[in-house]
Amino acid sequence: MKKLLLIACLLVPGLALAAGPSVPLDKANYDLTDKASLQNGAKLFMNYCLGCHQQQYQRYSRSFEDMGVPLEMGQEYLQFTGEKVTDHVTNTMPEESAAKWFGAAPPDLTLVARVRGADWLYTYLRAFYADDSRPFGVNNKVFKDVGMPHVLQELQGLPRETHEKRLIDGEMVDQYVGIKSDGTGELSPEEYDAAVLDLVNYLVYVGEPARLEAESIGRWVLVFILVLFVFVYLLKKEYWRDVH
Repeated sequence: MKKLLLIACLLVPGLALAAGPSVPLDKANYDLTDKASLQNGAKLFMNYCLGCHQQQYQRYSRSFEDMGVPLEMGQEYLQFTGEKVTDHVTNTMPEESAAKWFGAAPPDLTLVARVRGADWLYTYLRAFYADDSRPFGVNNKVFKDVGMPHVLQELQGLPRETHEKRLIDGEMVDQYVGIKSDGTGELSPEEYDAAVLDLVNYLVYVGEPARLEAESIGRWVLVFILVLFVFVYLLKKEYWRDVH
């Protein structure tokens, strides 16, 4: 029995790696101190994501305060269904209906950045491509056969796989080289990447709203420990002076 448990423990990490994305992840250089980025990310989330995905562990008022948005302005531009400013960020989509429409109920996104990672989210939101075999007409290179439509298509346009003819082993083959928008979106490729980074920045913030404060306190705690160490060391020398 012990041998079986040991084998299972050794296999679990391999299974986890096998379940990961088959494409390299792009680095998400987010900045939690950039309030303009956080505000734009919140706007994108409220306009394009909240219809399906909730953030039921985050309150509007906490987000507005941390992002430097006045409560009245936040209620006017970032709240659309009449909630109170102290309410959690939720929607009215019935879970049973959502599961029927999408195959599974869309997950809550409060902690998605902590679960998936910022790099995964940044790459995933830029990895949709046209696929007529899928119910919503798109697929995703990071999450194959995902049941989610490309909700940011209005901004990006319709992305398609691109191929180039290359000589491989003496034979000309069509090789996949990336995803390119058809140019029908409201944003240029560079602007779209920046918008996605803002959205990821906001999702990272929501996953740990007190992160900046905790890091600041942590630095002061380390300074206090270093100073305390000096006094403790001197006290130790004084205490043991007569012993030695």
